[in-house]
Amino acid sequence: MGSSPVAIVTGAGTGIGRAVMLALVSAGYRVGAAGRNGERLQQVLADAGLGPDQALAIATDITDPDSVKALFAEVEERYGRLDLLFNNAGIGAPPVPLEELSVKHWRAVVDTNLTGAFLCTQEAFRIMKEQDPQGGRIINNGSISATSPRPRSAPYTATKHAMTGLTKSTSLDGRAYNIACGQIDIGNAATEMTEPMRRGIPQANGDILVEPMMDVAHVADAVVHMARLPLDANVQFMTIMATNMPFVGRG
Repeated sequence: MGSSPVAIVTGAGTGIGRAVMLALVSAGYRVGAAGRNGERLQQVLADAGLGPDQALAIATDITDPDSVKALFAEVEERYGRLDLLFNNAGIGAPPVPLEELSVKHWRAVVDTNLTGAFLCTQEAFRIMKEQDPQGGRIINNGSISATSPRPRSAPYTATKHAMTGLTKSTSLDGRAYNIACGQIDIGNAATEMTEPMRRGIPQANGDILVEPMMDVAHVADAVVHMARLPLDANVQFMTIMATNMPFVGRG
């Protein structure tokens, strides 16, 4: 099995999750790569030449408690422990006027972005409290929207503000068990999800602007930095963003 640390990354099939998962493997982690699309995950690992001793592709619905339990059980059974959870999986809702948003879309975003992160955090706590040596680290993807909303983004923004509360509560409740928890707020990393920014997206004043982007590799490097700290040190909150994006002074 070896003594290399073990991580779980949610939303690992695309974008930030994929970049972070591959960066963690390069940093010596064994990774449980979780996502809704099992075939896509398998392809990502195959393209990277990763075998099961380095990474596992595990199809997971993080809104389903039983699916989350199965994810963590499989990683623990295969690798023996859990040192890191990156709560990354997230979705948005259609950018419609607030009063026109369906309850179905609202609930889908809340279930994935917030409840999913909570369910994963619960399972991580169960393993991290019981293992020897005790403890581990949880990193939550908060997004710039944990601080400042974009127009017509109430569900996403509400869940990302809530993620900050989950981060703080997790950090507090984890202290007694050597479980550290921090949050990374990411702005305009170049991924499939942010591709529309290259064509221009609505601003608070109604303008449509093309926004600056940054390479997603910088996000992966930042998460690896947070992950590799000893458990007596913690990055509580980090913001990493394209330097010239409209954030400071947004709106």
